[in-house]
Amino acid sequence: MNGIKYWPAILSLLASLTLADATSQVLAPGYGALEYLPPAPGTYALPPLGKAGDGKVLNSQGKPMQLHEVLGDKLVLLGFIYTHCSDINGCPLASFVMKKVQNQLLQDKALASRVRLISLSFDPAQDTPEALVDYSRHFKRDDFDWQFLTTASETDLQPILEAYNQWRQKTYAADGSESGSFSHILRVFLIDKQRRIRNIYSTGFLHADTVVNDLRTLALE
Repeated sequence: MNGIKYWPAILSLLASLTLADATSQVLAPGYGALEYLPPAPGTYALPPLGKAGDGKVLNSQGKPMQLHEVLGDKLVLLGFIYTHCSDINGCPLASFVMKKVQNQLLQDKALASRVRLISLSFDPAQDTPEALVDYSRHFKRDDFDWQFLTTASETDLQPILEAYNQWRQKTYAADGSESGSFSHILRVFLIDKQRRIRNIYSTGFLHADTVVNDLRTLALE
């Protein structure tokens, strides 16, 4: 199954979404305006939550790398996704918010130069480097540092998922065959230059304004 086939419909939906449109499903806050005024950057603490895990990954050109190598010395927003996720409050939300973060940061070139976004697939069977290149075209601007990664195998992927406590489980059709989809939790990680996790955003908390505020706070350290 080619997951990219889902994206014309999903992207069309995302383009027109507002919270008022959510008649059949409650949309995550990240699709709308932030409903509170966040504290000023630097006026609050983001205590380290642990070390960011490492592991073997492939970049969108198929080059083998270590995840820590991709993290580099940047402030990083790392999201786990798979490209054919059809849960509007799952992977599409992560990519939607990360695109908004990208667009906000491009208004502040100094901060943008210190930040890297990473989308890491947990579906190596379908999300090949080539598939990620196609997927990234819907989100990434050429003038921003947003890396799309996958792994060569489940064997390489599993230690990374365990290191980040990223749960996902294959789903099955009525006849017992694999559906090609996953049940999973949404977790997006804010990582500092010392490769420490400083925040973890879930569905109800992931919002571009919050993320950018947190990035500004880390940049002031």
